[in-house]
Amino acid sequence: MVKNIKIIIVEDHVIFREGIKKVLAEISGVEVMAEAENGEQFLKLLEKHKPDIVLMDLKMPVMDGMVATEKALKLYPDLKIIVLTMFGDEEFLYSMVLKGIYGYLLKTTSLTNLERAIRMVSNGQQYYTPELNGLLAKKLRQFSSSELPAFTTKETELLKLLCKGLSTEEMAEKLCMSKRTIEGYRAKLLQKTGLSNTINLVIYAIRNKLVNLEEMETGK
Repeated sequence: MVKNIKIIIVEDHVIFREGIKKVLAEISGVEVMAEAENGEQFLKLLEKHKPDIVLMDLKMPVMDGMVATEKALKLYPDLKIIVLTMFGDEEFLYSMVLKGIYGYLLKTTSLTNLERAIRMVSNGQQYYTPELNGLLAKKLRQFSSSELPAFTTKETELLKLLCKGLSTEEMAEKLCMSKRTIEGYRAKLLQKTGLSNTINLVIYAIRNKLVNLEEMETGK
């Protein structure tokens, strides 16, 4: 039996929050497991709930979405957060990407794009609202480098699996290694590239053509 994608909504406006719940109810295989009206409530929810995806607003009272995202990812690095906001500014977009989010949507997005984002992120991929792709591409140029660090064969293999969205357990099984060894390789990759998290490492790999996108899409 296929499990539902469990979602936590973090949004301070009750009317909009109720609207999101109604929209999500129309998407097959998606379940709203909890909701919060600010970042502080959200962090408390994470003590009891383990969502597959979090839909996060940015501007909220008590604790905003930027602070909540940073705190949550320090506690739960594998948490998949999609920002859902009215703010399409380059500053907000890039800042949240660096924090390690999996997606960024504007509240004006269509149901189709919202569903696509949820499906892709639940599979370990990233999704950014089409309206902002140009801004994101411009900002991510800084991840390109003419002098790339030297990666070992195992590091390159791990990098490819990270880009496919595999979990630590899945990578350990595929490479016949322990989970601790996999984490060690991941830490080494972050050290070599000077990056802060796995999401930025994936972006780095794609920008510098260290992975073949066609192979990623076909699962080879």
